[in-house]
Amino acid sequence: MKTILLFLSLIAFSCAHAQSGNVKGRVIDQRQNGLFNVNITLSNTSLGTTTDSSGNFEIDDLAAGSYTLTFSMIGYTKQTASVTIIPDRTTTLATVVLTEKNEQLTEVVVEGHQNKYVENKPSTSLRLKTELVKLPQNVQVINSELLKDQQVTTIMDGLTRNVSGVTMLEHWGQFARINMRGFRLPAFRNGVNVQDSWGPLAEDMNTVDRIEFVKGPAGFMMSAGEPGGFYNVVTKKPSEQFIANASISAGSYDFYRGTVDVGGKATTNGKLLYRFNAMYQTTDSHRGNEQTDRFGFAPAFTYKFSDKTSLTAEMNLQDAEAFLGSAYIFAPVEDGYASLPRDFNFVDSNYPKTDIQEVTFFVNGKHEFSNNWSVEGQLAYLRYDQVGNSAWVGQLDANTGDAIRSISQWDALSVGKYAQLYINGLFNTGGVSHKILGGFDFSEKSYWADFATTLPVDTQTPFNIYNPVYGEVRFPAFDRSQKVQYRNGGMPYSSTTVRGYYLQDEIGFLQDKVRLTLAGRYTNLYTQGKAENDNVITPRIGLSIDLLPDLTVYGLYDQSFLAQSGINADLQPLNDPVDANDIEGGIKKSFFGGRLKTTLGAFQITKENILTGDPQNPNYSIYLGEVQSKGIEFDLNGQLTPELNLVLNYANTNVKVTKDTNADRVGTRVAGHAKHVTNGWLNYSFPQHSSLTGFGASIGYQYQIDRSTWAWAADNQSDLPDYFRLDGALSWQNDHFRVQANINNILDKYLYSGANYGSYLYWQSEPGINGRLTVSYKF
Repeated sequence: MKTILLFLSLIAFSCAHAQSGNVKGRVIDQRQNGLFNVNITLSNTSLGTTTDSSGNFEIDDLAAGSYTLTFSMIGYTKQTASVTIIPDRTTTLATVVLTEKNEQLTEVVVEGHQNKYVENKPSTSLRLKTELVKLPQNVQVINSELLKDQQVTTIMDGLTRNVSGVTMLEHWGQFARINMRGFRLPAFRNGVNVQDSWGPLAEDMNTVDRIEFVKGPAGFMMSAGEPGGFYNVVTKKPSEQFIANASISAGSYDFYRGTVDVGGKATTNGKLLYRFNAMYQTTDSHRGNEQTDRFGFAPAFTYKFSDKTSLTAEMNLQDAEAFLGSAYIFAPVEDGYASLPRDFNFVDSNYPKTDIQEVTFFVNGKHEFSNNWSVEGQLAYLRYDQVGNSAWVGQLDANTGDAIRSISQWDALSVGKYAQLYINGLFNTGGVSHKILGGFDFSEKSYWADFATTLPVDTQTPFNIYNPVYGEVRFPAFDRSQKVQYRNGGMPYSSTTVRGYYLQDEIGFLQDKVRLTLAGRYTNLYTQGKAENDNVITPRIGLSIDLLPDLTVYGLYDQSFLAQSGINADLQPLNDPVDANDIEGGIKKSFFGGRLKTTLGAFQITKENILTGDPQNPNYSIYLGEVQSKGIEFDLNGQLTPELNLVLNYANTNVKVTKDTNADRVGTRVAGHAKHVTNGWLNYSFPQHSSLTGFGASIGYQYQIDRSTWAWAADNQSDLPDYFRLDGALSWQNDHFRVQANINNILDKYLYSGANYGSYLYWQSEPGINGRLTVSYKF
């Protein structure tokens, strides 16, 4: 892997440092305002770029000679300009003015090959106005084009391969455990932290525009959170352009799926915009007897009071069935992992389903006071209802293979209420620029759960894993006469309330080539069962420097803290928050005029005051002194050629106990990560005007080396084998139709995750080679 990365770097650097010159300029409208996201292309090349939020652009590493630049943007008249590139010089164009069109465009035809996988800007839900490459932090974006090429349907469907060091160590039917830098990532939606004890429901990609993986504590979002980072799911929004797409899919294990996505203007004056997404899916698993249905719909509306003021309201309803626990396979330690067939079913054929319904509401208001100052507010509500069960093993005889299976009641209700208000500003003091971000966050989350009742399933005859017999058990009926929130006295299993105030100034020097970020956050945290609230001030310091127009170095120090709860052997509550800090730095380099982007970074995260199991009293907890996570990460995405798009990443992660009351634990490895993770995805689209125009092919891999399990009982064990999966796709498309076939696990490997519990092993297997075909139509 190191050889491959070195080889790619040498090629890229040799191309970047050939004799060349640069061109830069600015694009404005008739009112002298800078235009954002104007598309700029160069004649007789595949090169191009887009303007930043101020209308500025720059294209580097151009061979000497004459070019014609074309400037285009929806709703504006196209313009061209000529330029002569001189080696080792930067040519500045005269300001380009685009004139607004009077007529409404009904169709946009984009010629040439799109740089499909590169995103230059964060979504507005991240609150930041700075380009991704200029941030003192590593933020990776998975956009809709990449999701489409990989046929990702939920976040559990291989999506994590696209970001360095991100893995899905465990899953429980319809929600995932996503880890990065050795810790679980909280799930955000549209900038709101909706993470819960086991939820939320894995997001269906039909409603998703992009997913942003933010590495590090990210105090600008929520300092009371996981220091490893978070992922932010950005949903599709209403559009002024008419949108109408539909798709049908069919695949292995009775997989069938249909989706609809429509949007546009709801009124002739364009003040009311709409978007509507809907999907239905039914599928079995590779184990069989697990047919489940899932459906969802998401209406959204935007009302534009003026060009500067708008209000957006959206709802997302997801309804899913799941066989929670049915994926688990249990076997004696002596037998080893994968000792039973990957389609082995440990639960009975009449194992009951779990019903899950989740609904979210978002109301977002924006107002621009001027080109430099704006305010945005958001209210959100989430309700997650679950009624069902979970399967496990009660006893397992290692000699005979006889097992007593158990079933647990698992009803749950999660309710979250959220409010945000923040302001962005831009001003100068002399030759120094200031980007101001200030705001207020509020979240109130409560989780009720009833999973205390566990009953044996095999009351008459044990279930033998070597000679399984199905259909001969009756599952116990649980008492559901009361709704889960009224059981056990109505007290939630966990409840937290967070109030946070944040202020950040990004200070730009030397024409913004040097950017110093100074920020602080005051957070008030209420944790259920704790007598007093926690009040913490967390600082954030970042530095980002443009050494060259396409080469940036950055450094960051950030702090966070998060709630936790437990009980010690003296029955005293343990609910002090975890204190954490992150130190990281890196290099961001662009090649080929910004078409290929790379980030290389290193980090060190320190977490103090962590709860862990009491060695003397396994049913209780104690505070662990300190855990430290160190690593390096490399991300590459973009175009190698106009036809060839690439995603490539690598991460080395090492998480160990650095302080503990038990000296034997110091220096030991902490479960929940793979030391080495590398992934790649290569997409080739045949050039226009060739005999294969419209056809494309993709191939990708996931490779995890030296894996640790997720479970606390498996610390210091690394008996899981390395993980390698190869996937591919073929596609054809024209202006309206797209046909795509994906093949997963091409090598038909027996892949799984699992844990060693000492007296037995358990694992969850993935399907062998399987496929999926999707036909979509754009109206």
